[in-house]
Amino acid sequence: MFTNRRFTLIQSIAWTYRDLLMFALLSAYPVCIYEFMEWKWLGIPPLPIALMGTAVAFNLGFKNNNAYNRVWEARKIWGAITNISRSWGMICLDFISNQYTSEKYSEAELKEIHQLLIYRHISWVTALRYQLREPKEWELQTSAAAIRFREKFFVIAEHQKSCRDALSGFTEENELNDILGHSNPALQILRLQSATMKDLNKKGLIDNFRHIAMQDMIHSMINQQGGAERIKNFPFPRQYASMSFFFVAIFITVLPFTLLTPLAALGEGFVWLTIPFSILVSWIFYSMEKVGDLSENPFEGRGTDVPITTICRSIEISLKEMLKEQDLPEKLSPVNHIVT
Repeated sequence: MFTNRRFTLIQSIAWTYRDLLMFALLSAYPVCIYEFMEWKWLGIPPLPIALMGTAVAFNLGFKNNNAYNRVWEARKIWGAITNISRSWGMICLDFISNQYTSEKYSEAELKEIHQLLIYRHISWVTALRYQLREPKEWELQTSAAAIRFREKFFVIAEHQKSCRDALSGFTEENELNDILGHSNPALQILRLQSATMKDLNKKGLIDNFRHIAMQDMIHSMINQQGGAERIKNFPFPRQYASMSFFFVAIFITVLPFTLLTPLAALGEGFVWLTIPFSILVSWIFYSMEKVGDLSENPFEGRGTDVPITTICRSIEISLKEMLKEQDLPEKLSPVNHIVT
């Protein structure tokens, strides 16, 4: 997530400077042929490109609107996970007590149970974010440009530390081996939470009503995880993404040919204005296309994505504070105005 008020013009140009060079070549080539080889027939009437530009703009609007919806849904899911996490911490501390059992547990034993459930919940959000950071074939995070950008401006925590190492501080070794031995570790953690709830209910540490309430919260976690996995595992339909790219590429290629005749008619030398005008229009359309691409997959860890690492750290701090722990991790601060 980008935290500054807006991207600067210099940042935007730096983001697209390779594209600008390509636009300059595409624009200069027809102008040079038109002028030096006097191929005046290269000029295309502007009406077809105007119609094409309108169609491309509508298509880009459709793509970007739906890509933004994916980002916003992802943010709402992690907002819900944050709220569920806080509720889970409070309910664990308040519901699990000696009130309903004849066998009284010591404060230390109760605290150990509270810590087990809360630490396991931290393990769940940690495992989930690692699963959401795994690269997919259709994503951009493994592209050369994305790697160069990360190396220059920020790092993704999940790329620096393994999931096992991240979970080891909250999960016992035997339980950790069991969790990581499955294809969906986050779901297995929720399975263990459910089994523990059943065991606590049998021991009388929670009554049936509270047991049902806590199971409902676990089901809510499964629903939120499923929503995040739906966005992660189902890409923005490739037919729309591909056609949008092709339409913009065709528009940019044809554009300078339609500017030749109208600008040449203004007088000698005006035809060279085709280059800057074509570059400007091409940059606007292609930048809109790239913005849509960057919004399609909100869990890759780019500066435009949902900052799930930072959200997980906030959840960890809140839950540890509920346990009255003193050794709290530091809040994650933006690096070059980017939080991941």
